[in-house]
Amino acid sequence: MRIGIIGTGVAGSLLAEGLEGFDITAFERVGPGDQAEAGTGLNIGPNALKALRLHMPLRHAALRAASLPWERWFVDLTNGTRLLDLDMRDVAEEPGVRIRWSELYRLLRAPVADCTRNGHALEALEEDAAGRLVPVFSTDQGLVRHGGFDLLVGADGRYSRLRALAAGEPPTTLLGVCIWRLLVTDAADCPYDDYGQWFNGNARLLSFRVPGGAVYIAGTFPLPADGQVPEAMKTAAAQRALFTPPNGAPCAAVAWMLGQIDRHVAQIHWARSAIVPVRRHALDGRALFLGDAAQAMVPTLGQGATQAVECGVVAAKVLRAGGDAAAVAAARDARVEFVRQFSMEASDTLIPPNDVVAGTRKKAEAPFLDRLRQLYIEVD
Repeated sequence: MRIGIIGTGVAGSLLAEGLEGFDITAFERVGPGDQAEAGTGLNIGPNALKALRLHMPLRHAALRAASLPWERWFVDLTNGTRLLDLDMRDVAEEPGVRIRWSELYRLLRAPVADCTRNGHALEALEEDAAGRLVPVFSTDQGLVRHGGFDLLVGADGRYSRLRALAAGEPPTTLLGVCIWRLLVTDAADCPYDDYGQWFNGNARLLSFRVPGGAVYIAGTFPLPADGQVPEAMKTAAAQRALFTPPNGAPCAAVAWMLGQIDRHVAQIHWARSAIVPVRRHALDGRALFLGDAAQAMVPTLGQGATQAVECGVVAAKVLRAGGDAAAVAAARDARVEFVRQFSMEASDTLIPPNDVVAGTRKKAEAPFLDRLRQLYIEVD
């Protein structure tokens, strides 16, 4: 079987590495070593680490070496009142990790560089005489084709071009929440380390250190009824007002983050939290979708890249055993549906008029912790 992989992000790179010895060609839009699109950080859940430990131990070791451990998850109000303090080992077999996106891409793409064609942006799909899919790419040499593929894998992210061509543009459902992201690269004076969240009403800051002396900061706040991010909110003054507690000064961690917003507001990336329906395959199983291309979800539990890891590992396992796109769907879709539903329910504290204090304290109770254990441990 000849397999083409569109996109060498998390799922695509892991799939290509897991199919070593197969007839694989991976296609990546950016040039070799170009990580310009990966300017922030992320946390990867313990379930992804378990999947790698079980099936790709060398990649597990490389990821551990390039990251910081995610050992605690605490939630405060912006005045410093503690609502939740969770030791990840109480709900998982091993900690998650904290890493820069650029470093994650570097360590995942390096093992598959020899089978990757860079500078290839998917433009169209054709068929050859045998009914195989022929991807058409835009390159700096013009439009190019590399023949027909028995299976094309879309691992090209939330706005997957392969999914759009093979199955149509998916409908988007907005959560009603703005999410912004910032990487502060010189953060020696940051007063915290591990994964923390700070609420002021339903507005939330999320932050943690990543390797190289940097700190990742993300903010969320409810959107108006039209679902648009008001331009007036994209200012340092508006964000400072949003996260300053109504009675008293912000705690040291929040004060530090507000100072970084003041200095770096022009570098913030603004987006809206959204999901699309799960779609695992199309075109009679000749197109398979993995990661965000298949299952874009809200980021509340940090499962976007984490589920992409699971996708890449599980799809490689299924295809090595002679399975097809339908078999990958059978192995993945029930798990993904659980994760998506859990992530949506865990987003309650981001959406008015839900009570942040009561909602967060419920996350310290057995029903929520039991589902976290299911999320983090029940990995094939």
